[in-house]
Amino acid sequence: MTRLDLRRVDLNLLVVFEMMMLERNVSRAAERLFLGQPAVSAALNRLRSLYNDPLFVRNGRSMEPTPRALELEGVLRPALDTISAAIGQSNAFDPATSREVFRIGLSDDVELGLLPTLLRHLETVAPNVVLVVRRTHYLSISSQLASGEISLGICYTGELPANAKCKTLRRSRSVLLRGDQDEAPLSLEQYCARPHALVSFAGDLTGFIDDELAKLGRSRRVKLAVPQFHGLSALLPGSELVASVPDYAAPALTAGGALRSEPLPFEAPLYNLSLAWSAAQDNDPAQRWLRAQIEQCLGQQG
Repeated sequence: MTRLDLRRVDLNLLVVFEMMMLERNVSRAAERLFLGQPAVSAALNRLRSLYNDPLFVRNGRSMEPTPRALELEGVLRPALDTISAAIGQSNAFDPATSREVFRIGLSDDVELGLLPTLLRHLETVAPNVVLVVRRTHYLSISSQLASGEISLGICYTGELPANAKCKTLRRSRSVLLRGDQDEAPLSLEQYCARPHALVSFAGDLTGFIDDELAKLGRSRRVKLAVPQFHGLSALLPGSELVASVPDYAAPALTAGGALRSEPLPFEAPLYNLSLAWSAAQDNDPAQRWLRAQIEQCLGQQG
């Protein structure tokens, strides 16, 4: 196909193809694209005619890609990233007047401890922009960035997709959260003897705190595992339960007065809180502006 032949191809069809590869379902693809299901079905028929291949075949409730579709995905996804970036560079961005909708991923500790600061800042410099916040964490951020569900995410990260970029936003240390009536700081012995609440996205009963205790020949007793930090403010007051939380989330959890924080009774390591984003959004003026605001408001000071 020559460049002149591109005139007979509707590039919107390629966007439908990409969404079908992600969702494997016509109804969900239509919902993500803000289109009717008949429009997506019609686009899929045109794609099948264009490539002379069924592309997707039904398997129960799912539409499974054919070998030809899998081959095309490897070629089309980077091409669409390049096109998106090129179009983005041509769009001026004025935060004072923009009504841009930003879809970002935050772990719940970041939402709890850092999002209010960012919102107050954006209300001043960009009062009409909209944030759509999706829950993310180290287990889900890779797929969310790859699918385009979010353009950037803030959390502790593990392995990221090859087309993602990442930088350290701040260095964090855990602190002890408690809601009992004893005002004296806990000793290491008391800390290990207390029942612990562990925040675990995967439902694990151990974490990096246990690794650090093991280095000291110690262990703790995890009695409760919950999926998010928000619930600790209701679970800990008046009980012997203690929890270890990021230092930036502790002020929000103790604001009501029922909980208090103190340093852990051993030397806990610092961990990186990262800002990660899709390489396809790297040069988009609006996205670059948002990342700069996040670094300004939430990045490590000093």
